[in-house]
Amino acid sequence: MNSQTQKISLQCEVGVIEALRDEPVGVSKGVAIVAHPHPLFGGTMDNKVVQTLARAFVQCGWTVVRFNFRGVGASAGAHDAGVGEARDFVRVVEQAAPEGALAIAGFSFGSFVASHALAALWPQRQIDKVVFVGTAAQRFTVAPVPQDLHEKTLVVHGELDDTVSLVSVMDWARPQCLLVTVIPGGGHFFHGQLPLLKSLVVRHLQA
Repeated sequence: MNSQTQKISLQCEVGVIEALRDEPVGVSKGVAIVAHPHPLFGGTMDNKVVQTLARAFVQCGWTVVRFNFRGVGASAGAHDAGVGEARDFVRVVEQAAPEGALAIAGFSFGSFVASHALAALWPQRQIDKVVFVGTAAQRFTVAPVPQDLHEKTLVVHGELDDTVSLVSVMDWARPQCLLVTVIPGGGHFFHGQLPLLKSLVVRHLQA
């Protein structure tokens, strides 16, 4: 992302996890773990939406760790339809953010993975912020957000997303009474609207 980006290696049940860490200026508020979109469709930790999320967190004083799912880049293993990826997410948290404030974020398939990691972590770990963008509720069963985390959660979706329909995200959010922020005219990758997406995330993190 910038000259301060550090390449790091973490470990999961199938081997090495390739990751990047960015530090904010000054004392870090905590660690945010950011998950990328579907690896079978070109998703990596260098995805522009993932980088936008990382920049927003760094701007707001968070250390950010984003990582390649198993089978992507230098990460070991093979795609596991989100099951093994969610366990890997938890392992990344255990290694990169063993204590202190923790934020969880994901884009598209990454939000689906992050939702199940969140469900696994929540009984034993305080979560300070959650950000889901383009949540993949159309093709995957996204875990509900714990009620106590609703005020700490930002869900953003594009009105004209043709990869994950807004209807599917509303169907997921409605039973939870979970607020969804809709970007008018926005597509799945927020072409031309990444600055707006970043500003929404920054506003949420500063609230």
